Amino acid sequence: MAIPSFEGLQTWQEARELTNRIYDITRQPSFSKDYGLINQIRKASMSIGSNIAEGHERGGSKEFLQFLSIAKGSSGEVRSQLYLALDQGYMKKEECEELIERFKKLSIMIGNFMKYLNTTAYKGIKYKGNKDNT
Repeated sequence: MAIPSFEGLQTWQEARELTNRIYDITRQPSFSKDYGLINQIRKASMSIGSNIAEGHERGGSKEFLQFLSIAKGSSGEVRSQLYLALDQGYMKKEECEELIERFKKLSIMIGNFMKYLNTTAYKGIKYKGNKDNT
């Protein structure tokens, strides 16, 4: 199960796309004065892809699991902040619900990847001598 780069991971690709959506939404005039929420939702969104990438680059499946867990938590954080943005009238209900659903799906994808890593013999490239690390 050698994954040569984090850019090839579907979870990272989806996180990147959703982070770009968050940036687009927070540039809208309705968000313009809520600097705290803008900063927080952007940081939480960036954290998802960043933790997937960092975990992959660590080279060990146990560390990767730890970083995937953080990424999954950040996905929940973004969803919570999207509800707040909806409550404050910064977003349209349909747009907010669509994004929440996409972040939920991303959380499921990350969770499924974590389950896979927990059940595979793959330990990571930093553990030489593992026959499954080719």
